[in-house]
Amino acid sequence: MTNRIDQPRAFDLVGDPVLVAGVGAAFEAELRYRVGDGHDEVGGAFEIGGGSGEHGQFQVRADLGGAAFRQDRLVVQVFEVSPADGREINTVSVPVIYGPRIVPGYTGYREHTVTGGETLSAIARAHYGNTRLYQWLVRANPQVTDPDVITPGQVLRVPLGG
Repeated sequence: MTNRIDQPRAFDLVGDPVLVAGVGAAFEAELRYRVGDGHDEVGGAFEIGGGSGEHGQFQVRADLGGAAFRQDRLVVQVFEVSPADGREINTVSVPVIYGPRIVPGYTGYREHTVTGGETLSAIARAHYGNTRLYQWLVRANPQVTDPDVITPGQVLRVPLGG
């Protein structure tokens, strides 16, 4: 194991800041992180362990407020820079969903367990007072590939705003 991201997990619904945590090792104890959508990114460096070959835990607070993301889906990456040629090496990536792009004033989410006969429009009406906001539910839940097909027992994240 070289580097590992334990938080966030794949397709977690995240806000700002996003906490990035895991275990890693790096040459001269420096790792880097990046959070981006392919249009903009935020990143930095942090120290890990005591030097080459030593693994240690890390937790980084990535403030995303200054980024101009255009996509709901972001990629969180942790990597090191090769001392030999400056290339990025030992990169690990985790795709996440960025709540502030979906709901204005994003503060977190609720979980909603689908019951028989429910529709995304009905769930949106119950949580937002507006049936057309079912699109927020689709964007926050990548397991929903067809908005006309949800099943009883399915757990949906309902993003909330302030």
